[in-house]
Amino acid sequence: MPNNSKKDAQVSQQPKTAFREYVEAIVIALALALFIRTFIVQAFKIPSGSMEKTLLVGDHILVNKFSYGIHVPNEILFTSVKLFPDYRMLAEMPERGDIIVFKYPRDEQRDFIKRVIGLPGDKLEIRRQKVYINDKPIAEDGYVNHQEPPSGDYLPPRDDFGPTRVPEGHLFVMGDNRENSQDSRYWGFLNADLIKGKALMIYWSWDGEDGWARFDRIGKLLH
Repeated sequence: MPNNSKKDAQVSQQPKTAFREYVEAIVIALALALFIRTFIVQAFKIPSGSMEKTLLVGDHILVNKFSYGIHVPNEILFTSVKLFPDYRMLAEMPERGDIIVFKYPRDEQRDFIKRVIGLPGDKLEIRRQKVYINDKPIAEDGYVNHQEPPSGDYLPPRDDFGPTRVPEGHLFVMGDNRENSQDSRYWGFLNADLIKGKALMIYWSWDGEDGWARFDRIGKLLH
């Protein structure tokens, strides 16, 4: 009797149909893509010139969402349905000079990209476009882009800012295109909990004005 029962169980199993195999493959692929997008890497497109010339309008970048810790979003799939409180466990703070993507503090539905300039505890001051950290000028020649000279008049906060102290758990961020960037000079310190990840590389770049691909920018590492 036990042998017959086992045989019956084996016979009752139906082979998978091609349709079922396709559905399972699609579900697994979607789940894997969602996992990667949520926890590991996400693609972003640069819409403005605030990071020129490091990043140009039309650059498509990959962002490492695991760089500073684990981020569990509160949306289900690609909707705005809230499942649980937005949660981030920072393993470490970004370093000065890192290019990061974060939720804009005044509208968390928007994503911003800027460079980390001030770290928690830093004394920060800007005098005639020059950034001073703890009373010492920092070297920014490799990325900073000034399209205008320092204003002849006192022009806060664009050319002159502070001194101020960066609070714990926060950062001071700025765009590389200093005369064309809405950043911490205007809306304040960035809460580190709003960070989405660190910009890694440009995987595609399209010049919308001239209508061609910038092949020389594809694969460029960001630093």
